[in-house]
Amino acid sequence: MMIPARGFELSEFEARMTRAQSEMTARSLDAVVITAPPNCRYFAGFATQFWESPTRPWFLILPRQGEPIAVIPTIGEPGLAKTWVKDIRTWPAPQPEDDGVSLMAQVLADCPRSYGRIGWEMGRESVIRMPIADFDRIRSACPGIEFADASPLIWRLRMVKSPAEIAKIEQACRIGSEAYAALPGQLSAGMNEHEVARTFRAELTGQGADAIPFMAVTAGAGGYDQIIVGPNDRNLASGDVLFIDLGATFDGYFCD
Repeated sequence: MMIPARGFELSEFEARMTRAQSEMTARSLDAVVITAPPNCRYFAGFATQFWESPTRPWFLILPRQGEPIAVIPTIGEPGLAKTWVKDIRTWPAPQPEDDGVSLMAQVLADCPRSYGRIGWEMGRESVIRMPIADFDRIRSACPGIEFADASPLIWRLRMVKSPAEIAKIEQACRIGSEAYAALPGQLSAGMNEHEVARTFRAELTGQGADAIPFMAVTAGAGGYDQIIVGPNDRNLASGDVLFIDLGATFDGYFCD
């Protein structure tokens, strides 16, 4: 079994950027601002545990012409410098009185304009990962620029997977499948649901999962009444129906 290499070739990121710029032209956008971690990782190849904290915003600007621009806290510069993104601008975050607001406003003002429209992640299953008050301050500092929803553009790009992406999804699914297959031999009546979850997490990690951000464990005599809460302290009994739903990842791609 061949485990896919982590990361992507430079050509993959360049192709994503080219497709994004083509979509911007079709949708009359001068640039797209990315703030959500999964999309930052998709376009820049950058991942950080710092995203677990909402203290600092991170911005990636995809201009319709030219190379991507990162506007990030200073602490992230050494890590981002290892990606294909070369234009990195920083501020000494956290700085609540101006957490990247003035720097972002300047970068957006300097972007070449043909349409006077900048796209943001405003649509379904999307998030602008910054305080709304700061978002409004950036918008106020950019007179003459319309902030529009770029989510359809991002969805259109991300729904089409490259062979390298498919290989990572297959690996994530393989990890999940093999962990499920191994689990029955590790469980017994008397274990509680927390112990089941810990056992399964250990198996998934041993199979190669990078993270298990979602795991619901629930059991009951003859069935269960919900599938999104748990585990809890209930002990398994003979005859119980045990339900486990999980989302494990490999290199940023999920099994479900």
